[in-house]
Amino acid sequence: MTLSAAVATAAPAGAGARAGLSLALAAVLATGAWHLSGEAGGSRLALSLVFGALFGFVLQRSRFCFLCVWRDFLDQGDPRGVLGILAALAAGMAGYAVVFGAWLPDPSGTRLPPGAHIGPVGPVLALAGLAFGAGMAVSGSCLSAHLYRLGEGSPTAPFALLGAALGFVLGFLTWNPLYLAGIAEAPVTWLPRHLGYGGSLVAGLAVLAGLALWLLRRWPPPPRSSAAVLDPLHAVFVARWPTWLGGLAVGAIGTLAYLRLGPLGVTTEIGGRSRQGAAALGLLPERLEGLDGFRGCATALRDGLLTPNGLFVGGLVVASFAAALAAGQFRPARPGRGHVLRGLSGGLLLGWGAMTGLGCSIGTLLSGIMAGALSGWVFGIAMLVGITVTLRLGRRLGLSA
Repeated sequence: MTLSAAVATAAPAGAGARAGLSLALAAVLATGAWHLSGEAGGSRLALSLVFGALFGFVLQRSRFCFLCVWRDFLDQGDPRGVLGILAALAAGMAGYAVVFGAWLPDPSGTRLPPGAHIGPVGPVLALAGLAFGAGMAVSGSCLSAHLYRLGEGSPTAPFALLGAALGFVLGFLTWNPLYLAGIAEAPVTWLPRHLGYGGSLVAGLAVLAGLALWLLRRWPPPPRSSAAVLDPLHAVFVARWPTWLGGLAVGAIGTLAYLRLGPLGVTTEIGGRSRQGAAALGLLPERLEGLDGFRGCATALRDGLLTPNGLFVGGLVVASFAAALAAGQFRPARPGRGHVLRGLSGGLLLGWGAMTGLGCSIGTLLSGIMAGALSGWVFGIAMLVGITVTLRLGRRLGLSA
């Protein structure tokens, strides 16, 4: 059975045209990667496009959204989405440990793994996580989810991304005082340096296993449907993936991306272009103290039109669009006033938190925890607190969350 037929089984009206357009978009991505790989030094750009497309496809198919799964857990006691996040972290931890062991056999020295998201730990990082979590609750998604929902036709996502760009500019303006007050002297804690690769991996997996057992005991997942999906094409391209499968796929992509390119992250391009635009308008301080020396989602000024992270983000959006079309989940809507206000205000918090925390839920949290960085755990805990408080406050005030 072809992909068109598989989609048609679920939604006959217009299914063939949607499937054909999805295949055309996949062909465009493949052709683009092939064309880039043929240029001098283009293999990195080609791989960025491929990994971005794979990541966007997995995000869309598995509904890999930090806010969604945490809200399901808070409101319905459904732990399946959170367990998917834990599966991604576990798979990534194991993969990173193997890569680190080959690249840096002795972790006890002063060196850190190249490019890994290992940042300073302190009150400013926690504040950034709180702001990022609040921005997720207000806008309805984190930045990576806004990108894949852009491919689904979300009326909020464009304004959230615009707000995030403005939030990055605000972050640049507040960076110097925050850096001098609480970042410059903050420790950069890499757990393998203190526990070794084996100890760090065992400790991390033990924490994840304890959380998973607690979730499964306290909030058992809803019963699954007894009807089995026999058509593999329907299962891959139309039905939602189990969250654990999406999590394992994200962990595998994160490991492969770090092995060949660098850690996963979606804010480098947004931050870099925002910094470029703000610099051109004369809005930035003359010097951003210490910023470019930190690991994480770098916000250096962009020199060329095509950059690895820009192609990663572009591949993510196009692939999520193709996946949404194939599944009949591309539902564009005309934005209303609420979409605009929530997107801009939530995006502003997202951008400020991502710039100040040197990354977002994918870079600082996901890639950071996979790398054994204490900063990833601190940002993640603060982010969940920010989400929870903002959701509950919004509902108490009678605002939709």
